[in-house]
Amino acid sequence: MSGFGWAAFAQGLAPCAGAALAVMLGTFAVGLYKGVHRVVDTAWGLGFAVVALVSYAISAGGGDGTRRLLVTVLTVVWGLRLAWHIARRGKGHGEDPRYAAMLAKAPGSPALYALRKVYLLQGALVWLISLPVQAAGYLTGPVGALAWAGAALWAVGLCFEAVGDRQLARFKADPANHGRIMDQGLWSWTRHPNYFGDFCVWWGLFLIVCEAPAAAAATVVAPVLMSFLLIGGSGKALLERHMAERPGFAAYTARTSGFFPRPPRRG
Repeated sequence: MSGFGWAAFAQGLAPCAGAALAVMLGTFAVGLYKGVHRVVDTAWGLGFAVVALVSYAISAGGGDGTRRLLVTVLTVVWGLRLAWHIARRGKGHGEDPRYAAMLAKAPGSPALYALRKVYLLQGALVWLISLPVQAAGYLTGPVGALAWAGAALWAVGLCFEAVGDRQLARFKADPANHGRIMDQGLWSWTRHPNYFGDFCVWWGLFLIVCEAPAAAAATVVAPVLMSFLLIGGSGKALLERHMAERPGFAAYTARTSGFFPRPPRRG
């Protein structure tokens, strides 16, 4: 069983919060310059990567080196892949309809409203959800079976995200699929393979710190919050409200799992 350096972990919270804030403020400046705030979606994955690197740097000598490196590499790989995918998907497009609708109703300055309601909020979420990544730097015991199980769950999640994103991009690139519901590949097993992938990634990272019960208790809010956002918040629930009236979506929901993968229902 691993020990946990409470004091060092607490001291590291502020620098990590500063890192998340710096990413979001820099992205806000880019958004103002480009005239679109959809760039904040790219900063979501990038923010986690930066926090992981800052946490790794400030936790030197605090915990087991293998665990520190493992968590940092997993988080940076996930964050940079997600940032690259979103940036590539949004290239050449205008403002995201979600942000356009929000800012159209903004009281006062739309820019300041976006700063408060989008950038600073996402920065706070990055800091809070990354608590297991921050805590992993202060576990003193060697990496055990539970941590490797967490890494395996992370790998499952990354595969679901990457493969699902690739399948969706190829589907949309075919003009014959215009207006159709994507129901092939992983999308026939779950309506949201990318969100399910995120779910696995963050519960996997949490498992890595569960070898110290104190660290698990201090950081369990992170995967719980991420799960809420993915399933009931800005992820699955919001997307499906937008898609509810699309032709074929009702039949798709009847045969395909809403979140956790399973074979599609027949008939």
